[in-house]
Amino acid sequence: MKILMVLTSHDILGNTGRKTGFWLEEFAAPYFVFRDAGVHLTLASPKGGQPPIDPKSDMPENQTEPMARFKQDPTAQSALAQTIKLGDAKAADYDTVFYVGGHGPLWDLAESSDSIALIESFYNSGKPVALVCHSPGVLRHVTYNGAPLVKGKRVTGFTNGEETAVELTAVVPFLVEDELMRLGAIFEKVANWHPFSVVDGRLVTGQNPASSTSAAHALLCVLAQRSP
Repeated sequence: MKILMVLTSHDILGNTGRKTGFWLEEFAAPYFVFRDAGVHLTLASPKGGQPPIDPKSDMPENQTEPMARFKQDPTAQSALAQTIKLGDAKAADYDTVFYVGGHGPLWDLAESSDSIALIESFYNSGKPVALVCHSPGVLRHVTYNGAPLVKGKRVTGFTNGEETAVELTAVVPFLVEDELMRLGAIFEKVANWHPFSVVDGRLVTGQNPASSTSAAHALLCVLAQRSP
């Protein structure tokens, strides 16, 4: 089994002068879920190479077991430092794609023609697509059969309440919850920061960093059900 993991290359948090990027837990937890399951992993980002880690995600209060494991795993660190360019990734080479969250994707991946085409290629070929936290926002321009991919589908993602809690509502280019609902999705959520994932057919979404592990396991379950 082959999984493509996609990360952001964007490291500027709007006009705040602060750094952003991908959320480390949202990479580390799924990475080890997949690797421990014997999956062949390829990592990609728009610019290739080392994607930016959101410094806030690596603060003492945000440390998790998968993050600690990542910091002691040279293989994982090397893989992260050598992401391929997203434009070189082809859906035909993988069984599914998993989008890592963090605020960065709202700026680059959400507007990337490479990302939009890649997701559409995966979905059009009958393959599942998974996204966690802010990354469901990268579906904003993705279509299926002439309509928004998320229209009529049950989804989750970083909520308005969680964005308010981190005081970035006025900084982000759009709110994930509002955008998905505008596109006609059926948005589901639980209390802030609690793990929650939704599976609707071939679309897997996770609400927040705490949902990274459950979203990864949910994707594996979807793949297992599709195996002959």
